[in-house]
Amino acid sequence: MLSAGKHLATLGIALVAVVISVATWQHYVTAPWTRNGSVRVQVANVAPQVAGKIVELRVADNQFVHKGDVLYVIDPFDFEVAVSVDKALVQQRAADLEVKQAEFNRRQHLSDLATTPEEQQIFAGNAAQAKAAYEAATHQLAQAELNLKRTSVTSPVDGYVTNLLLRAGDYAVTGISNISVIDSGSFWIDGYFEETKMARVCVGDRAEAQLVGYNKPILGHVETVTRGVSVSNAATGTQGLPNVDPIYTWVRLAQRVPVRIAIDTVPPDVPLVSGMTATVTIRQPSADHRQTWFGRFRENFVDPVTDLFGAGQPPRPNCLQATSQQRPEVEAVPYTRESAVPPAETIAPGLTPGINASPRLP
Repeated sequence: MLSAGKHLATLGIALVAVVISVATWQHYVTAPWTRNGSVRVQVANVAPQVAGKIVELRVADNQFVHKGDVLYVIDPFDFEVAVSVDKALVQQRAADLEVKQAEFNRRQHLSDLATTPEEQQIFAGNAAQAKAAYEAATHQLAQAELNLKRTSVTSPVDGYVTNLLLRAGDYAVTGISNISVIDSGSFWIDGYFEETKMARVCVGDRAEAQLVGYNKPILGHVETVTRGVSVSNAATGTQGLPNVDPIYTWVRLAQRVPVRIAIDTVPPDVPLVSGMTATVTIRQPSADHRQTWFGRFRENFVDPVTDLFGAGQPPRPNCLQATSQQRPEVEAVPYTRESAVPPAETIAPGLTPGINASPRLP
């Protein structure tokens, strides 16, 4: 009896060891999870469209701003002068066009005794040149007014000003980014999964991401899976030939594939900071046979063993095809369109009332 008890105890310990080994294998090798995850976000790099000295800085570091809020103001003096000069030029060109157009119209109604075809052509050319000069002045004024508006640099998104090194008195250069705004509505999580676990990752699967230092997980779903990872052996060497590394170790490390996790729910006490480390776990969709104790036992213990010998369940079909054929939403920002050229009569009215009336200055 004592010997049989020892054998039973040994068998029980062996079974417990096997169960623990299978559970450990299932958790660390086959289960779709990774500690290599990070919080990502889109950052709007704001650059001025005009150059000048910054006279007002209206934000502070890490301040939340709304879309359209003024971040800083560039000295508007030069641009105000340009607008005033261009307005005067438009009035001058409009008056010139009105007079020359009236002269041309009068010559068209005169008889051959009072004018000649050559004279009519001269006045027609003068009117055409005046019209072109007036339109050019109008376009120049529109550009000057737009540049004046651009002296107030605004935020393109709702978010947080980050790493603010700008100060009043600095010189803003056209096209050079000098302030960054984190888009508060663009957070997502990247999970870098080993390729051995990708067979169990499908677009649309529920995902949980637990940040380091926080117990409550962030809930989301698999949005997309990256279709390409850089390959070192694909680099071009001398003479355009492939540069293949001759060193190949016996231990083959699994490649990491980025998986984009869209965030659905964030716990109230969990902040989202770009760069934070996360443990990402993909939850498999539940099936009817997995609701019973036998189904759960098979999923947790039998399937990992069959997977080890290559006889496990095949990957789900069309895992990555769900969103690959969908067109992404067009992302656009408002931009300025040039308005139509106003008639010269509205700029310089009363200059050409007719032959029998005296002109009136505008």
